[in-house]
Amino acid sequence: MVKVRLARFGAKKHPYYHIVVTDSDNRRDGRFLELIGKYDPAKPMTDATLDESRLAYWVSEGAQISVTAARVLRVKKAATAAAAAAA
Repeated sequence: MVKVRLARFGAKKHPYYHIVVTDSDNRRDGRFLELIGKYDPAKPMTDATLDESRLAYWVSEGAQISVTAARVLRVKKAATAAAAAAA
């Protein structure tokens, strides 16, 4: 099964995450099919990157989004909409 999930990178106690598409059998930080975004919890959510067209493609192919990745994507959309409304 193909999943969209977070892969942890960064130093000890200073993580940042890549949003990746991977086979569910692979390890958390192991091999992945495609890198579709980045998320740094130390920065504002509006700084997170995401290739939404690739996310839509993988979801249409049957990829499932993990609970944590779905939360990050949902908060990013809300933060982007709030930033656009404020501008």
